[in-house]
Amino acid sequence: MTNEQMLSEIREANLTYLMLAQNLIRQDKAEALFRLGMSEESADMVATLSPAQILKIASGNMLLCRFRMDDEIVWNLLTNHSATKVDNDATTRLHASILMAGRFAETL
Repeated sequence: MTNEQMLSEIREANLTYLMLAQNLIRQDKAEALFRLGMSEESADMVATLSPAQILKIASGNMLLCRFRMDDEIVWNLLTNHSATKVDNDATTRLHASILMAGRFAETL
């Protein structure tokens, strides 16, 4: 992948992310805050963006979204690669969601 292709992919991901975020926020703000892991102030700003503003913001070369799983425990639960492997995927995903939700609540 060339540098220009990578930048194009970043722009496309940004546009998709902003459009998805705006739709989620407009449909159910509380759920969007949880799912997107963003502050209420940021959500309010994204909700009011015009299509032209979304295109302008998305055209940058920095990825706007980021991973919320920033520790080994959550990654192990999501990938189910821990030494104490649990065979029930639903249980491990639920546990990971609970940990991420708790960490989101801590930031508020």
